[in-house]
Amino acid sequence: MRTPVVKLTGKGMVDALERTSYVMGLGTGAVDLSAVAPVKLAELASYGLHAKAPKIKNLKGERRVATLVATVRQLERSSVDDALLLFDLLMSTKLLSGATRASNKEKLKNFPKLKTAASRMAAAWAIVLADRPEGQAPVSVAEMMAAVETVVSRQDLAAAVESVRGLLPPPGADDDGDAEWRASLVDRYATVRPFVEMLTSVIPWGATEAGTEILSALRALPKVIAARKPGLEHIRGFEGLISGSWRRLVLANPKLVPPAIDRPAYVFCVLELLHDALRRRDVYAVGSDKWADPRVQLIEPRIWVRERDTVLTALGLLADPAEHLAALADLLDDAFKQVGASLASNDAARISGGKLSLARMEAAPHPEGFAAVHDAVAAMLPRIDYPELILEVNARTGFLDAMPHISGSLARRDDLDLSLAALLVARSCNIGLTPVAKPGTAALGASRLTGVEKGYFHGEGIGKASAILVTKQAGIGITADWGGGLVASTDGLRFVVPVRSLHSRPSPLYFGIGKRPRGTTWLNTVSDKVMGLGGLVVPGTMRDSMYILDAIHRLDATEPPDIVTTDTGSYSDVVYGMFAICGYQFAPRHADITDTQLWWVDSAMLHGEITRDHRGCNGWGAFNELQLRRVSVPAIVQYWDDMVRVAGSLSTNKVRAYDLIKMMTADGRLTGLGNAFAAYGRIFKTLHLLQIIHVESYRRMIGTQLNTGESRHQLARRVFFGNLGQLRQAYERGMENQLGALGLGLNAITWWNSLYIDAAVARLGAGGRGISHEIKARLSPLVFEHINFHGSYPFQRPQLEEGRLRDLRDPNVAEDESQE
Repeated sequence: MRTPVVKLTGKGMVDALERTSYVMGLGTGAVDLSAVAPVKLAELASYGLHAKAPKIKNLKGERRVATLVATVRQLERSSVDDALLLFDLLMSTKLLSGATRASNKEKLKNFPKLKTAASRMAAAWAIVLADRPEGQAPVSVAEMMAAVETVVSRQDLAAAVESVRGLLPPPGADDDGDAEWRASLVDRYATVRPFVEMLTSVIPWGATEAGTEILSALRALPKVIAARKPGLEHIRGFEGLISGSWRRLVLANPKLVPPAIDRPAYVFCVLELLHDALRRRDVYAVGSDKWADPRVQLIEPRIWVRERDTVLTALGLLADPAEHLAALADLLDDAFKQVGASLASNDAARISGGKLSLARMEAAPHPEGFAAVHDAVAAMLPRIDYPELILEVNARTGFLDAMPHISGSLARRDDLDLSLAALLVARSCNIGLTPVAKPGTAALGASRLTGVEKGYFHGEGIGKASAILVTKQAGIGITADWGGGLVASTDGLRFVVPVRSLHSRPSPLYFGIGKRPRGTTWLNTVSDKVMGLGGLVVPGTMRDSMYILDAIHRLDATEPPDIVTTDTGSYSDVVYGMFAICGYQFAPRHADITDTQLWWVDSAMLHGEITRDHRGCNGWGAFNELQLRRVSVPAIVQYWDDMVRVAGSLSTNKVRAYDLIKMMTADGRLTGLGNAFAAYGRIFKTLHLLQIIHVESYRRMIGTQLNTGESRHQLARRVFFGNLGQLRQAYERGMENQLGALGLGLNAITWWNSLYIDAAVARLGAGGRGISHEIKARLSPLVFEHINFHGSYPFQRPQLEEGRLRDLRDPNVAEDESQE
């Protein structure tokens, strides 16, 4: 029951629903657990989901019962999540996409015939429409047809008309452009027939007002399926759901006599509506983690009344939206004035012809003397094997000691650090346990490593260990030259997933072509001190902006950044607004701002008035030439309390930002709350763009931070070399644990490099070489040529006196690499 179904087929969907039905039937949902702390339930469930069955069986009395109840309660939610994820993928990647591909293939097959028919009809019409001499008598139909037959025979013309007519919908039929692929979809009814009835009854469905009719139609499907000859009486009340090309497919099948309906077409019509509504969360699963109603997951209204002032204070927001927006209006006004006044002397930015342009920024030259210092430092770093590096970092920081046992036990095995170091090497290098296992060493035996991995190597423990490294690295002197820890970048690293998994998606651009290779994205956050702050597994290559805020709220570090940068395309006005209200400055890199809309705040709207035009604003200079758009202040005021409640819920991880963004941007249209967030975000987007225009160092900071993330990805590829760099975990938790191990390994390398780069710079400085802050700021701890990731993997604790470092190499002495 702990293993999700991964078969992306109708049979796999049946298995997933049967699993859900069995788990729900155990009845633990009826047990009142309100008096148990959620953190304790999570701890018990985590142990139950990972420990071997005999281990759970050997637990004593109440502990065993509590573990089983908590585990099954978690499985109730996760089994529903897995079943609906399978349904989502089956619909989108197999059925809908498959039908579209089949339809497109059929269109391509018919194209030569259509081309021939079109050319014949065009030749005939050319004769009909040809100009005739002035004064010529009207031409009879017979004469016209005779002229036409000189270029195309009557028989060929009739065949051409019939060919075109066969590709068109019947006269008066609804033609929404989807008829062909929907007709192809109906042919796949055998795939969904086995699980439709279970889908209606097993999942604990709920719906908003917008999804109530769809949910009712879904629950009525078993009656339609059971009917020997379903007709209009079986879908009474749901006729309004059948729209567009579905009307013809369901109600006007030429093989059926009215009032009979096409059963497969109607079932697919309802399933398509369900799929869309489920993605919008107009239909949802009650009690689910990932498919629940995000509105219900927000802070409860009765609690919100009590906590509202606390959340406002924590986020630095005002209870009165008018006062808050007035301050933002003044801030934006000052920004327009300051940037507008300096445009004449700004060599990079121009406003011409009502358009704003920004020149491409050239790479900043290295400071004088940088190359010599960089090469000297690289040559001085001691050569070391990766396992030794892990053990040395642990000896200096104790980061492996921060990983707790999944059961909460405080007992530690002898030589546990060796076992954890071996696991970290095995998982971060993607090589499995065999290369690091040592049969003659108790701590490194295969069974011991397997047991330690089950007990200690989980997301929570990996996160705690990583947080130790992040905190300890800030105490190394040179890291102050790299940044203050206030800036971070979030970017995705793509991995091919060659095994069957529900948490991967196809993408020819990133994962290649052939047998539809699939992959996943590791969305990771890196600080300006070059340490990884956390990561998130994203299926396929979905838009990063949908997940960035969730990644920020799941950081391992105790101190979150103030500014979050990301690459071009990972932004929207809604995302700007959600970042801003949560207290972060969202700073994406805009590749081209020429067509980017700038906005202004009309403070008069706060008093129920309206200014005729932004051109009446004094001191904005050339910005008055642009078509600035007015921010909808009333939208923000109306939804201000809901916006703050969302921010509080996000900050406490009550709800996922991804779910909220999907809900607020349903079908490409913004809901009222979504429109409020978008309006709020436009203020901060404009402030960000004005800062990009005005401050070159701000532009460079964004580029530098994103380059740091790219460099960390290069190091990640070097470390994660096993299995051709492919991620071979089938389940989400396994992916998170393995990529979490990769992130922890990268942080250990960065910490060790930071320590020895600091020592090398100090040695050079003591030797009389002056090293400026600018040079130190350009040195990177993401170098790896001195680290050996391949070999026999010895695990021996470093024999170093307390506080003493390894000897630095002499940069003036050439080494024979072959004897290293």
